[in-house]
Amino acid sequence: MVVKVGSSLLVEKSTGRLHRKWLQSLVREIARMRSRGQQLVLVSSGAIALGRRYLGLRPEQRKLEEQQAAAAAGQVILAHAYQELLNRHDIKVAQVLLTLEDTESRRRYLNARNTLQTLLELGVVPVINENDTVATAEIRYGDNDRLGARVAEMVSADVLVLLSDVDGLYDADPTRQPDARLIPEVREITPDIEALAGASGTEFGSGGMVTKLVAARMALSAGCDTVIASGKRLRPLAAIEAGKPCTWFVSTGSPLAARKQWIAGTLKPRGHLTIDAGAERALAGGRSLLPVGVVAVEGRFGRGDAVTVRNREGRDLARGLVAYDSEEARRIQGRHSEEIGELLGYRGREEMIHRDNLVLLNGTNHEHSH
Repeated sequence: MVVKVGSSLLVEKSTGRLHRKWLQSLVREIARMRSRGQQLVLVSSGAIALGRRYLGLRPEQRKLEEQQAAAAAGQVILAHAYQELLNRHDIKVAQVLLTLEDTESRRRYLNARNTLQTLLELGVVPVINENDTVATAEIRYGDNDRLGARVAEMVSADVLVLLSDVDGLYDADPTRQPDARLIPEVREITPDIEALAGASGTEFGSGGMVTKLVAARMALSAGCDTVIASGKRLRPLAAIEAGKPCTWFVSTGSPLAARKQWIAGTLKPRGHLTIDAGAERALAGGRSLLPVGVVAVEGRFGRGDAVTVRNREGRDLARGLVAYDSEEARRIQGRHSEEIGELLGYRGREEMIHRDNLVLLNGTNHEHSH
């Protein structure tokens, strides 16, 4: 599960200080979910708002470099608060700052994805924010709703929760029309649904309902259900579970199936790997491709590029995202995984292509559950 927390929840409007009581209640919920075995990633806004107060910036001081200075100062306050409160529950926390470029470049995307998955495997709660200190207007998400959706896609999350000061999507503006009705479930984001989003926004945050819909669409295409809910109440995640008002966007596919469809259908192969009969059997059994089974490497490709996997007869068997560039792949082909460190001078992935990043082309793809 990926939970995105809006700055209007974390920062008290009147004082510009951290809303500690609210954050304590969220952290208790995180601890409760972790005790049930649920993995959780937080995408947290609030650094700029906290940093502005800390640095004594006046409301009119909103130049890009002033906002970036505020982000740098606020990020420390935010990270410290999460660490202090999560530590009380014996939960380790790690801070990850991402820019749009980190998630749009395949190589950086894979690096970020591997880091997040390693943190989750180690039992750590990653707290993610946009790297506002270096991100200029052109390379910014500009709101954490879309960053949350991209992170949900990266970690193959089942649910993206967007917590803010609104409790869902309405059929009219509830601040202007008291009889506006909440829409509890959306199965497809149609032009009519988009029209309902209007152009809402809050003073502290930058994400209104329009960006939440964009985020929901991104997450849905990655097989991830999305919920827009109010974080204004204490224990907001329990409220969602209890069926309190919110809007669910329901996806049709599983995260893994959606990723595999994307690998198979939209990425252009940059090279080819030829494999032996043993590796061919392993792939048919739903396993990863190891270097030892690779007999030839063709083409020039980078880490994270799509490649086609062929048998010795030249028949295309699979497509996947390769963990090594073409030069490295040639050096480790046919060798055992434990030799990789010696051959390359660093210890990379054991697999040439991990099974999560591999799609069999003959329709015998063995999905597995996480």
